[in-house]
Amino acid sequence: MRRLQSLWTAALALGLSARALAEPVTAKGLGLPPDASADGYRIDELIHETVIFIAVMFGIMVVWMLLAAILHGRKHEAFYTHVTRRGQIVSLVVIGVLVAADADLYIDTMRDMSEVFWNFAPVDADPNAIKIEIDAHQWAWSARYAGPDGKFNTPDDVVTLNDIRAPVGAPVIFEITSTDVIHSLYFPNFRVKMDAMPGMVNHLWLRPKETGEYEVGCAQHCGINHYKMRALFTVLPEADYQRWLREASANAERAYDPADTVAHWGWDWTNPRPIEGDQPPLPKAATARAAGAAHEEGI
Repeated sequence: MRRLQSLWTAALALGLSARALAEPVTAKGLGLPPDASADGYRIDELIHETVIFIAVMFGIMVVWMLLAAILHGRKHEAFYTHVTRRGQIVSLVVIGVLVAADADLYIDTMRDMSEVFWNFAPVDADPNAIKIEIDAHQWAWSARYAGPDGKFNTPDDVVTLNDIRAPVGAPVIFEITSTDVIHSLYFPNFRVKMDAMPGMVNHLWLRPKETGEYEVGCAQHCGINHYKMRALFTVLPEADYQRWLREASANAERAYDPADTVAHWGWDWTNPRPIEGDQPPLPKAATARAAGAAHEEGI
């Protein structure tokens, strides 16, 4: 009975591995949301290669288990042997070759990170780049766009809540901070995310390739209402985006209240991206909003 159970388990595992290998590699990925980013395919390829490598290794182990279950039943007489030095060397070489075959994943990953995802120089220099400041707080995302004056934290800034917009085809650069706890700005359809840390500014960029509405979530558990940290990222045609920005900026300037210090949480854009250990000053978001929250709670 145990032998039959072992055979059934091994056969099931082998079947699942074969299904994973046979899964078509498409732009949508293996069970991933549709890729709407110009560089999302890099992440999908890494996931595909990793799944295939793991499936192959798992399949080898399942076959080994099957052979052990079939050839070594109760009627098989056990015997003991010592592995020879030659056998140890062969085993080491085989394992080393298998591990080295996976080293390509690491090389490709580091190349993509250094040349694309961590490379802010080309997008900083792009005149079409959209710059957005993100203030994460329990439990929402506030976004700030510079108005026609090109400066942040001025009367013509566009400030939205859980509503992020950008034009298709243009690089979008985010500077991200938090006023309370650690959050994580996550764009599943663009295969990128970045932590929002109190007291510091982190950077993230992406390039939308398709118009549409996409989910934005928080990838870091940030408290009892973590599930509420949902925003909508809307990618618009260039003309529609510029029309929205002009109208929103005009409305913001009319509604500007210099006495509302909590609303003035923006900071000077830190372009170019600071090197590690050279963070910009603490944004006003970390003090103004916190002070406002403390006042509301009567602290």
